[in-house]
Amino acid sequence: MLDYLKFDSKGEKIVSRMNGINKEMLMDITIYRMNKGNVLEFEEKEKETAILLLEGMVEYQWLSSTEVAERSEVFKQPPYCLHVCKDTKIKITALHNSEILVQSTTNGTTFSPHYYKPEDCKIELMGETQWEGTAKREVLTVFDYKNAPYSNMVMGEVITKAGRWSSYIPHSHEQPEVYYYKFDRPQGFGAAFIGENVYKVADGCATSIPGGLTHPQASAPGYNMYYCWMIRHLYNNPWTTRDNDPLHEWLLSE
Repeated sequence: MLDYLKFDSKGEKIVSRMNGINKEMLMDITIYRMNKGNVLEFEEKEKETAILLLEGMVEYQWLSSTEVAERSEVFKQPPYCLHVCKDTKIKITALHNSEILVQSTTNGTTFSPHYYKPEDCKIELMGETQWEGTAKREVLTVFDYKNAPYSNMVMGEVITKAGRWSSYIPHSHEQPEVYYYKFDRPQGFGAAFIGENVYKVADGCATSIPGGLTHPQASAPGYNMYYCWMIRHLYNNPWTTRDNDPLHEWLLSE
């Protein structure tokens, strides 16, 4: 459920594959490290695709559209993300050294491309007034069932403040989920509680969370923790809510 990942010689970091590693996540997820001037092209015949800018400066090209996006780092500004249906060609050109995250899954539905800018992404400050602020975090949703009901995926970001908890109270859902982590310092670390197991998480690692398991997170004091969260809807069972662990629901009245 935890993968300590490294970029290969091509600058790729594979998190999951529908027909390979972590296939139970039902998604293809890859991180690409691009040097200035590098070009990547994507066109999936049977899958929708979302391309999230983690850091750097890139040019997105699709259909007749071109957009330039710049993001200094995940802790300082919200994301840019291009989301397209199957049979849509995308070209990404790195204008500076950059990192992008690519998420895709099967989807026979055709829909118009959506290019999300920082102002399009809803940010919620959660946990600030509960439990003495020990679960204070910023939760951002790029797209989910509410604004993209045609999609089979969900994508968002969480910034867990140093020494705090997130994905709290402990909750689960039937749909599989993947977290990809970054820390504001390379030696930063935290913990992922998945079901009855606990894993140390570090910069650049990922956790694969099967449906039905609780998955609260914690960041170590002194280190802000980011993760991109990605959920795969199930057939006739999209992710729309969370099932709180009844043992801890009393905390919601505190």
